Amino acid sequence: MTDHIKFYSTNLQAPVVTFRDALLKGLAPDRGLYMPVSIPQLSRSEIHEFSNMPYYDIAFRVMWNYVQGEIPKDDFFNLVVDAYNYDVPLELVRNNSYIMRLDQGPTASFKDFAARMMGRLINYYLRLENRKLIILTATSGDTGSAIANAFYGLDNISVVVLYPETEVTSRQRKQMTTLGKNVQVLSLDGKFDDCQTLVKQAFSDPELAHLPLSSANSINIGRLVPQIVYYFYAYAKLKGKENSSDVIFSVPSGNFGDMMGGVLAMKMGLPVKKFIISVNDNDEFPKLLETKHYEKIEPSKNCISSAMNVGHPSNLSRLIALYGGVMDEQGKISKQPDYDLLRKEIFSKSITDEQTRATILQVWKQYNVLLEPHGAVGWAGLEAYLNENPERKDQLIVSLETAHPAKFPEEIEKILGFDPELPDSLKGIEGKEEFITKLDNSYDAFRRFLKEGF
Repeated sequence: MTDHIKFYSTNLQAPVVTFRDALLKGLAPDRGLYMPVSIPQLSRSEIHEFSNMPYYDIAFRVMWNYVQGEIPKDDFFNLVVDAYNYDVPLELVRNNSYIMRLDQGPTASFKDFAARMMGRLINYYLRLENRKLIILTATSGDTGSAIANAFYGLDNISVVVLYPETEVTSRQRKQMTTLGKNVQVLSLDGKFDDCQTLVKQAFSDPELAHLPLSSANSINIGRLVPQIVYYFYAYAKLKGKENSSDVIFSVPSGNFGDMMGGVLAMKMGLPVKKFIISVNDNDEFPKLLETKHYEKIEPSKNCISSAMNVGHPSNLSRLIALYGGVMDEQGKISKQPDYDLLRKEIFSKSITDEQTRATILQVWKQYNVLLEPHGAVGWAGLEAYLNENPERKDQLIVSLETAHPAKFPEEIEKILGFDPELPDSLKGIEGKEEFITKLDNSYDAFRRFLKEGF
């Protein structure tokens, strides 16, 4: 293990900082994203020890590598135990292929894994320093509700969530708009990328320098580090069941935070054969891998896998950095990454809505396994990879399900003819009062809202 890992900005124009500073700042002052200067390594024997541990123990051991020296060990362990008090099912689909269901947390989304841990860490530091913070976050579906719930009711934190008015489901919206108190939700007549751009502009606006702003999007290192953990968990729990020394992960991807956690796990020593990065019609990344030319999709395309409607993934700059390149926040690549290594380790596929619906139907009929649109994109990408690489079908394979199917009742009803059973976290929200502020799609309007409200 390595003491005191520091964090640099992907734009390379900001000072190196501690984990605490990266967490509380959110975005680096040069608009880059924070990345670890060095990546801690876990030995194969350490990883094998995880097989008999509960999730929170694995989470503590993995994340401690990034925070040790900055927080007392016992305090950190208590935060981790408090954050991870729900199941992480690994559901067998066929042979040695599994679905990892990351939808059992309090908002029925994989975002809970990062939001709950980050919320506890931020609150820990703010209490120590008697400080207040305004969390700004953009959401394309599940981030908003996970962040809102993770910070709900905390006296020293205010939360402002921006979402694209027509591109989240009713249940996704109500999970964040029915809270009130310290959570304010703004609806924008625009795309997720518009919401994300407004948040980023606010961080570098000198007129807002007096406000204690931070981010809870996956641009925050506090969101990224917890997302490394479930890749180690899946491998540790399944490696004994399958005759395989390595694993293939299929990750449905939008803003690329989930994927980035997995790639960091691999760079820490997790034996991964391949990452399958499945996207919807927003196919800027597969095209980059194919052509070595990056072009944002503006505006992003509206697909049924709504949380993945991202035409320029923020975390792509982290991936480019990890493979030796430099990409700024606008998507301009000033130094090319190692494309040969990227292609060796990552396969990426764009999946249409038609293919997504067909996958939900096929997997239900053939295996009696229920997927929602994002998980279906992940599974369809996996099938495309196995069609091209049939020799890999006997590998240990884990495809990620990132949200509960009950969040997408209209689509599931249309495809399968029934409304999925509600998890406890979604029961009772239909009739609650909503608190929403409509905002013009302009930075002036957002700046005015922040100035007047805070």
